[in-house]
Amino acid sequence: MSSAPFVLDARLAADTRPVARLPLCDLRLMDDARYAWLVLVPRRDGLVEIADLSADEQATLWQEVNLAGRALRAVAPCDKLNLGALGNIVRQLHVHVVARCEGDPAWPGPVWGHGAAQAYAEAALDERREALCRALAAAA
Repeated sequence: MSSAPFVLDARLAADTRPVARLPLCDLRLMDDARYAWLVLVPRRDGLVEIADLSADEQATLWQEVNLAGRALRAVAPCDKLNLGALGNIVRQLHVHVVARCEGDPAWPGPVWGHGAAQAYAEAALDERREALCRALAAAA
C-alpha cells in the first residue's frame, strides 16, 4: 500500500454525492434517482481488493457496510439489499449497497448498466442525504 494521500477516483466523484465520513470509508450516494444506492469508499490509497485491507480494516469495512445497509433500508424499504464490489470499470476499492424492490427498472437483473442514470433534483438529493444522515445516527 502506498503512502500517497487518498484521492477519490474521478468516475466515483462524478457519479456520486457525499453523504457521510465514516471511520474508514466515505459514504456516497449514487446520483441515480431510480435506485436507493450507496457506495462506500475506504480512504486508503492504492486499494483494489478487499483483501488489500488489513484484517482490522476488513472488519471495519463490513461494519460500515452493515451500518449503511441498515440506514438505507430505513430510508428506502426494499425487498432485497444488494452488495457488490466489482471494480471492473473503476479499479479503486468501493462497495455498492443497493436497495432493490420487485418491479424497479432493472428488476430482477443488476442495476449496473441498466439504462441511463436519472440525476436527483437538487431538493430531492438534499432530502435523501439528510434522511440518510438521520438514519445513520439512529442505526449507529
